[in-house]
Amino acid sequence: MADATRPDVHTPEEPGLAPFAPSLEASLARMSPFEVKDLLISYAKEDAKKSAFTFLNAGRGNPNWIATVPRDAFFLIGQFAMGEARRKMSMPEFDLAGEPPASGCSARFLEFLENEAMALASGGVNAPADAHNAWAAKLLKLGYDYLTSPESAGGLGLDGDSLVHEWTEGIIGCEYPVPDRILKNTQEICRRYLVQEMDGGEEPVAADGTSAPYDLFATEGGTAAMCYLFYSLKANYLVNPGDTVALMTPIFTPYIDIAGLNDFHFDVVNINATTLDSEGLHTWQYPDEELEKLKDPKIKLLCLVNPSNPPSYALSEHTREKLVEIVQNDNPNLIIITDDVYGTFVEGFRSVIHDLPRNTALVYSFSKYFGATGWRLATIALAKDNIFDELIAKLPDAQKQVLYQRYSELKADGSALKFCDRLVADSRLVALNGTAGLSTPQQVQMSLFALYSLLDKADTYKHKMQELINDRLAALWRSLGWTLEPDPLRAGYYSMLDLEIWTTRLYGKDFFAWLSAHYRPIDVVLRLAKDTGVVVLAGDGFDAGRWSVRVALANLYVDDFLAVGKRVGEILAEYHAAWQAGQ
Repeated sequence: MADATRPDVHTPEEPGLAPFAPSLEASLARMSPFEVKDLLISYAKEDAKKSAFTFLNAGRGNPNWIATVPRDAFFLIGQFAMGEARRKMSMPEFDLAGEPPASGCSARFLEFLENEAMALASGGVNAPADAHNAWAAKLLKLGYDYLTSPESAGGLGLDGDSLVHEWTEGIIGCEYPVPDRILKNTQEICRRYLVQEMDGGEEPVAADGTSAPYDLFATEGGTAAMCYLFYSLKANYLVNPGDTVALMTPIFTPYIDIAGLNDFHFDVVNINATTLDSEGLHTWQYPDEELEKLKDPKIKLLCLVNPSNPPSYALSEHTREKLVEIVQNDNPNLIIITDDVYGTFVEGFRSVIHDLPRNTALVYSFSKYFGATGWRLATIALAKDNIFDELIAKLPDAQKQVLYQRYSELKADGSALKFCDRLVADSRLVALNGTAGLSTPQQVQMSLFALYSLLDKADTYKHKMQELINDRLAALWRSLGWTLEPDPLRAGYYSMLDLEIWTTRLYGKDFFAWLSAHYRPIDVVLRLAKDTGVVVLAGDGFDAGRWSVRVALANLYVDDFLAVGKRVGEILAEYHAAWQAGQ
């Protein structure tokens, strides 16, 4: 975080822009970037009211797009499901219906889809009323055929009535989630999706050469997944207060904050992305000497975001290979949490869980790729054969007895409960396990997002998402007077601006020395909000460097990023003018 001891106020002899009040800057330095964001938004909106500037919030990564067809499919299933509910019991005078029946539901579903698809055949895509339903019906028919065709033919081999009943009962929301960890067919669909997007289409392989399919736990977004993992790791003595954990930094701020909570009080080691290219620009990769810190067996847990947040770069193949080497040769019991929400924005992405399936818990959220942050859809994926269960089996007898008592009401031999199922139980403080699980309508929408991508064999949606983000990124840097060279590891969902590198190149080392002597980095962020209506986040809260700022590329449009870059440049030019006036 920012240095709270540095002087903040110009002496009378010093020219230039007066820094903000030391008390304000000091209080902001103690906040997380996301707490600061709310204050910056209020400043920026106030500036927009009294100036010609437009309010531009580049501080939060909430996407401004949505995937339409899987949503249309969700609502179309809802129409069918309501008809099914009335088939079972209908009392319209009391606004009552029954639960959707299972028997024969797939045949009725296919007939329903055929009727909806007729609108597409008769009116085409531009038919005003029914075109969206028709395209949704096409997705569901293709999806049904794919999901119910045998595995030998490339499908999933699901039972038709079971699948359709899961969708109809799930979308109505009339039953508790059963199984509570994730619905049966939803798991198969999402598992295949994760293999496609996180494993490059190749099933992960265990150390003995056998397939390592995933168990999934559907959670209320990636943040819930993080909370559940940290809590269960502690509850099951896999990491304990005072243990050493490693963070691959820069990293999403909550990982930093969680590690420092009194609940955990970990000893934190940072694995820093410090590599630079031949021009002195960040490549946001990890040199071997940083990765070799992980050889220390005292490090029990490694947390990473891949592609990273905020730099937005995927791990290089060399880094992944180095991690495999270290785990296999030096630290075989290392537990890894990898948060891969941005993986779909990198062509040919491979998750660490593919390389180290036994050691890794994957957190994947559907929020960003499908424009679904409000849906709160994510999964935790664990290989069926994993280090979590192995380490629990090796715990001292006293700890095993505690865990036996903790989980005994869920299973006769509480100690035999798999870690993935312990996550579910712990998410409801064990006693409320019977009502655990992500709501069934959420799980239906999640399965439809996954199915949509599984059917998109040409990756049309993916390529458009990547193009959309890259166009915004290019606009930002073009407005700053820079051209970014292509990098296959760059997701581009965020962009880090290193103001030290940039100002030094623009105005020289002497100018940056003056700037850093008289101002805190937060001064630039505050001035952008108060004077130009632009919200960005300071990078030091992500352990990304004191003089860096994070710009989110998802929440604004191309022309907006041209304006963001221009306003950043103008603010720095004002500092430079103040420096020149004092020379």
